Amino acid sequence: MPFRVATFLLASVLGGALAYAIFGLSTLWIGAWLGAGFWLLLDALKAQRLLNVMRRDVSALPSRGAGVWGELAERIRKLLRERDQQIRQSDDRLQEFLAAIQASPNGVVLIDEQGRIEWCNQTAATQFGIDPQRDLQQHLANLVRDPAFVAYLASWNYSRDVVIDAPSQPAGHRGYPVRLSMQVHPYAGNRRMLLTRDITALEQAETMRRDFVANVSHEIRTPLTVLAGFVETLQSLPLDAEERSRYLRLMAQQSHRMETLVNDLLTLSRLEGNAPPPTSQWTPVRALLAHCEEEARALSRQITTQGHKLSFLQEAESEISGASVELQSAMSNLLSNAIRYTPGGGEVVVTWRLLPDGRGEYSVRDTGPGVAAEHIPRLTERFYRVDRSRSRETGGTGLGLAIVKHIAQRHGGELRIESTVGKGSRFALVLPVARVRPAAAVSLRA
Repeated sequence: MPFRVATFLLASVLGGALAYAIFGLSTLWIGAWLGAGFWLLLDALKAQRLLNVMRRDVSALPSRGAGVWGELAERIRKLLRERDQQIRQSDDRLQEFLAAIQASPNGVVLIDEQGRIEWCNQTAATQFGIDPQRDLQQHLANLVRDPAFVAYLASWNYSRDVVIDAPSQPAGHRGYPVRLSMQVHPYAGNRRMLLTRDITALEQAETMRRDFVANVSHEIRTPLTVLAGFVETLQSLPLDAEERSRYLRLMAQQSHRMETLVNDLLTLSRLEGNAPPPTSQWTPVRALLAHCEEEARALSRQITTQGHKLSFLQEAESEISGASVELQSAMSNLLSNAIRYTPGGGEVVVTWRLLPDGRGEYSVRDTGPGVAAEHIPRLTERFYRVDRSRSRETGGTGLGLAIVKHIAQRHGGELRIESTVGKGSRFALVLPVARVRPAAAVSLRA
């Protein structure tokens, strides 16, 4: 500012001096005013030029120059740089925030005052079957037409959530429909944020829990009722030795059934709670198959006079690692199921082979009645039975395949099921490469 005052006074003095030199003393003040006016004109031109540059392109502001206008231009450039930096930082934080919401397993939809979509993440778009770009500014109630949701959105009472079937069900989805829990949270006046959560697994787990409790109660109640009836009969009626022996034999059968059920439940509990078995314990497949064959032939003679055509094929000498007792249990379980459900005279083929990718496969193929396609995904559920009466006739508890599935998972493998009604079934236990090795490789290392 002192420099600006100094230049103004200098212009006035020079104007007065020039007028005095040319026209004399009488024009001194006129010259001074003209000098001051000339300085003001030049200053106004500089200000106008700076204003014009700011109107056209702020980034083209001149660098620091002489005078107050040069200083002002430089300070404006500095403020603009700081503002641009703050905008970039805010935009980066916004993008990080949006990326975090995009990565959320829950759906998020931002709705304006009129109920139109302002933004949604990909999870919500997939659940609702909408396009996150094309459907912006569309009314959400027009895209999700479930009556319960439409009424909930219009009620403005969001103290609880609402559960509906997802408008967009996955292609080829079987079993339970996808269920969504949705709750709205108002913010910034009348704007709303809709949060969606896939609760299909939770509802399935709750259904399975209820079914499990009901099935366990039913499975235990039935033999207990029989035992109670026999005990009451033995206590109240005079029976001869033959009748007493028959009743005691039936009571023993029912108690054995309860014992088997409890043991299977304990086995499942142990399998779910224990760590995967180590890979350092190796068992020859031939030994496991020999044990399976011995049990299978005894079971076949026990349940039918016609017997079964049993075949045991081992395409490769191998060893498998893990808990040998569990593996033996899984193999025997699949084989005993095949024998129990295959009529007398039917064929059961057991095969061990190495798959092209190095995994091992133990399979049991039978010529039994087969299983309809809609039942196959649920066969490994606890107590799930296709035919309850048939299962009880064969002595099953409904836990066998669940045990096999858990044993397979503990060993890093999988249980595959293929079946055709009227033609038979094929159950395969597939073990990973890390748990299978050729027997020849063992002898070479030895």
